[in-house]
This record gives sequence, structure tokens and C-alpha cells, in this order.
Amino acid sequence: MKKYKWALVLLTIVLGVSSFKEDKVTTVFMIGDSTMANKDISDDKQERGWGMVLQSYFTDDIRVENHAVNGRSSKSFIDEGRWQKVVDRIKPGDYVFIQFGHNDEKAAEDRHTDPGTTFDANLKKFVVETREKGGIPVLFNAVVRRNFYKQVSDDVDDESLRNTTFADLDEKVNSDTLIDTHGAYLLSPYNVAKEMHVPFVNANRVTHDLEQSLGIEGSRRLHMWFKPNEHPSVPKGRKDNTHYNIYGAHVVAGLLIDEIGRQVPALTPYIRHYDIAVAKDGSGHFFELQKAVDLALSKKIPSSTGRGLVPAGRKITILVGEGEWNRPTIPSSSNIEIVKRENTVFR
Repeated sequence: MKKYKWALVLLTIVLGVSSFKEDKVTTVFMIGDSTMANKDISDDKQERGWGMVLQSYFTDDIRVENHAVNGRSSKSFIDEGRWQKVVDRIKPGDYVFIQFGHNDEKAAEDRHTDPGTTFDANLKKFVVETREKGGIPVLFNAVVRRNFYKQVSDDVDDESLRNTTFADLDEKVNSDTLIDTHGAYLLSPYNVAKEMHVPFVNANRVTHDLEQSLGIEGSRRLHMWFKPNEHPSVPKGRKDNTHYNIYGAHVVAGLLIDEIGRQVPALTPYIRHYDIAVAKDGSGHFFELQKAVDLALSKKIPSSTGRGLVPAGRKITILVGEGEWNRPTIPSSSNIEIVKRENTVFR
């Protein structure tokens, strides 16, 4: 009987420690649109939102909860009750990353807001209600669209691009400089942040500079641009200048996490960069650890900046997400470091 009592005491201690640790974890809630959102990973689909992969750039002290949803504006996110679900979960010290604009621009009544009035009012609502729960709001403006042509139709819906085949869309490039499509919707997050003393991340500037530096052709590598039969998940090909592929989402997240660190210094100690991430939930570069190791051994790892390859001879770090994994085969002579998440186990 004594043995069972001690077992019960031990279990209580373990559960108590676990609960205490869980309470100490800071949550970053993300609210926004398809450029940030989690995506369907079935059938090896390649689209990713930058928020979907952000967990790979934080230590285990930070937990990312991505509530961004395709096609949502600040208005529809509130009207559908999605914001309330986030508010109900915020605890003191948590962060809320807020990024809207792409769909607030649309004419549809269930999504449209106006910069300077209704768009600003919604952003202020997010800020006020986050602070009421003891959370810390961070405002972002919209990431840039890959737009190298001067004529932009107001009727183009970012969500419709998912069904655009390679043959259906003529790119109509007539400029070697990115042309802005967001207008005053970029100013509202900045103005609200300044007025309410909120950290502001200029995501549009960061992504503009990235895509402009890569140029008309190089910037395609960030997006859902696939020729017919180039990838099984998009057999007819696709030309999509808004949504990111796996590589693009990681490049953008890697750049934005550094800007987040500059604007929110309290998060800097928890920011990490890895050359390759592996995760079962699609937040990494690969689903299989051995594929990540094989890429590291090939010495042809794309740089996290979007330009060139990782320099030869440098140590390669591979972050392995939570769960059970088959132990990879790594030559003893290789210069590879495996970093495991807290709940990561090798068989």
C-alpha cells in the first residue's frame, strides 16, 4: 500500500512540474490572412504561410498558435468570432501578432474596410482587447505582392490564385521595379502603432527589399510558381504572386523574426536560426529527417536569405520537431549538428 502511495505522490509531483512549466511558456498568437496562415499539407502540397513555419525560429520557451485564416480581413476575422476565440486564450505576458490588409482591400462587403477609419478601428480593437488580458500586441503591415507590372486589377482576389493554372495567367511584366498594390492599407498599422505605442514590424518593407533584390526571375522561387508537371501537387502548374511555397515561407519568416527581435527586444533571447528544419506538422522544410541530412551532406543548401547557398565548410544545424523519429544515418566525418525540441525522441 505504501508503494502505491509513493507512486501517487511521484505522479502528482511530475504533473505539477509539467503544469508549472506549461504555465511558464509564452504563447505568440497570430491573427491574419493567407500569407500568414497554416496550410493543408496532404498529398505533399507545397503552400505555406510564413506564420505556419515561425515556430522553427523560436526556442521551446515560446509556443506559436497560428489563428490566421485564408481570405480573412480584419472585419471578417472579428465578425466570424475568430478574434473572440483568441481573446479567450490570452494570458498575461502572451503576444498577439496582428497582420491584415490583403483582404481588407477587397470590395466584398463582408471583408472590406477603409484605411483611416474602419480598418484602423479594427486594429485598435485588437490592441485594446489584447492589453485588457495582459497581452502584448504587435502590429504588422501586409507583406508585398510580387507585382512587377503596372496594371493591377482591383478585382484580383488572392484566394482565386490557388486555382490559377500556369497557362491561365499572363504575367505581363513591364517593369523591373515592384509596384505597390496595398496603398494606404500599409499606413494604418503604422499609424495605429504610433498612436497607441505598439511595436510595429514593417513586413512590407522587409519583403519588398527581399523580392526586389531577387529580381523578376529570382523572386518566383519564393512563391507558388510551378511549371506543369514540375510538382505532383500542382500537375497543371501555377502562377501565384501572393502565396509562398515552403522555401519562400522560411526565407520570409527568417527575415521577419530578425525584425521582430529588433522591434520587440524582449523576444530576442528566444530567437534561433537553423539551416534546415524538420517537422511532422509541415512547419519545417522536410517531413523526413533523413532527407534533411542528405541535403546537408550534399552541401547544396539554399541560403536563408534567398540568395545563393550556405557557404561550404560551415557547420549545418538541423532542427528536429516534436515526436518520434527514426535515427538518421550521419557519417562521423560530417559537420552536422542535430538540435532536438524538448519532446523529440529518436528510435
